[in-house]
Amino acid sequence: MTTAGSARSFACDVCGATTEYAPGTDTLRCPHCAGEQAIAPAGRAVREHAWETLAKLPVKATAAQRAPQAFRCPNCQAVTETDALSERCHFCAAALVADPSRTERIVPEAVVPFALNKGAARTALRTWTATRWFAPSDLKRVTEAETTKGSYLPHWTYDADTFSAYSGARGEHYWVTESYTDSNGNSQTRRVRKTRWYPASGSVPVSFDDVLVAGTTHLEEKQLDELQPWPLGDAKPYQDEYLAGFQTLRYDIEPEAGLEKAKGKMAETIRAECRRDIGGDEQRVDRVATSYAELTFKLLLLPVWFLSYLHRGRTWQVMVNAHTGEVIGERPYSVPKIVAASLAAAVAVAAIVWLWFVVFRK
Repeated sequence: MTTAGSARSFACDVCGATTEYAPGTDTLRCPHCAGEQAIAPAGRAVREHAWETLAKLPVKATAAQRAPQAFRCPNCQAVTETDALSERCHFCAAALVADPSRTERIVPEAVVPFALNKGAARTALRTWTATRWFAPSDLKRVTEAETTKGSYLPHWTYDADTFSAYSGARGEHYWVTESYTDSNGNSQTRRVRKTRWYPASGSVPVSFDDVLVAGTTHLEEKQLDELQPWPLGDAKPYQDEYLAGFQTLRYDIEPEAGLEKAKGKMAETIRAECRRDIGGDEQRVDRVATSYAELTFKLLLLPVWFLSYLHRGRTWQVMVNAHTGEVIGERPYSVPKIVAASLAAAVAVAAIVWLWFVVFRK
């Protein structure tokens, strides 16, 4: 059974209505009277947490075990049940923010606040639809979103100092002259490049800062990666006020699982450093053994606008990085334009081949 707990809202000092975070500022703004009030500084810096502190945390349900969040609106007293940390009251639409320390094993350490407001997100959509290659011409007439929703998405970041011992081989190129018989039966010579391999081994230290891993399975990791880069340096210490008026997803990927994904990302950089250390013209890396020191983590919230638009009776979904304006998502393609481009490419290739045989082979 889910027990309803009180959620926090932020009343306007002028009219008493519920205020919401104003993107790109450090203020709460009232949607009714436009009154503003400053968000008080957190009084602390964003911190990284030592990996060992996980074992010392109070026992709480993991993401797979916990029940939906239910909190009581302080305005109308209605109960809203959701899987989010912040949401709007389903009855009076008040902006509600839950206390993450009550239910979450890990509470957010930092937040990159929304920098683009709803209007800027719609402008980004219009620019995006107007610049798609091989899109139907009437896609440019899409000037408005059907739906617009702002959400904070949970991400893990990891720092580590790594030390990796490797073994492999270094390849060095050399040239030899070979004889062969051409198609006319004549003896010819040619220079052929070959590679001589030498055993190689060594070690490389690599430090990592803020390796980013999505903390939610509600969206494909590939999609979230395409929204990068994120201005992680602009992250602020977590405060409830930045969530007011936006949905905030709870993480459903535990930090331990996130670390394994982070190690996979680190491994790519480590192998590149091993190849650089081996040197030569080519490299083979056969084995890498990595140890991790000074391992830290934090839970970070990143802002995304979710928009949908209508084109020829079909709804298409896009996401907008609410800090950089980067847009990714679904779009229609024009079959005639693709066919025309393919035919043009085929004609160009045929022309080049004709020139080669008719002009240059004379």
